[in-house]
Amino acid sequence: MTRHSRIVEALVSEHGTTFAEEAGITLRNTPQPLYRTMVMACLLSARIRGSVAVATTRALYEAGLRDPRRMGDASWQERVDALGEGGYRRYDERTATQLGDGAELLTERWGGDLRRMRDTADGDLDELRSLLREIPGLGPAGVDIFLREVQRVWSEVAPYLDAKALQGAERLGLPKDPDRLVKLAGGTEPVVLAAALVRAALDKKVVEECLRRAGQGSSKAA
Repeated sequence: MTRHSRIVEALVSEHGTTFAEEAGITLRNTPQPLYRTMVMACLLSARIRGSVAVATTRALYEAGLRDPRRMGDASWQERVDALGEGGYRRYDERTATQLGDGAELLTERWGGDLRRMRDTADGDLDELRSLLREIPGLGPAGVDIFLREVQRVWSEVAPYLDAKALQGAERLGLPKDPDRLVKLAGGTEPVVLAAALVRAALDKKVVEECLRRAGQGSSKAA
């Protein structure tokens, strides 16, 4: 096993939990988990701790705001309160407005079902990105986060290793070519690899731990 392979193995074994899983979302190709993943992507794309965004995704679900209809029917203050419950206070008022506007758009244009957007894009990733960008609060970073996660159930998206994932690869001394990274990961799902690489990009301790473990493996092999 090469050093690069050992690094990837150490990374995915310890940090391969997807952000959807961390937020309590069992991702399926059905409307509600896809919507919850989109909301999570909006929250994660702001300049706020990832743990807070994930906790807030859970808080919105627990408040019953788990699909576009319920999100749109909730009052602005109910959305603010749910965001605050998750600790998402810095951007709570603006985000409450964006979530309401986004829910309205999804309901009116797509019947509350992101799969209809996927069908319209018809395998064209650029078109899918463009359609997702129309959702209030879902900028380029949010679109990347959403597509990283849904590649598990939208096969035409995979492998999706965006700039943030490739930043993690660079910090670990790994190649920045997506195809090479997928090959190094062997049978690991691209969504798991992507999540692990993003965690390396966000936390230098993850990088240090994986490099240390890979080095120990080299010593043992020698």
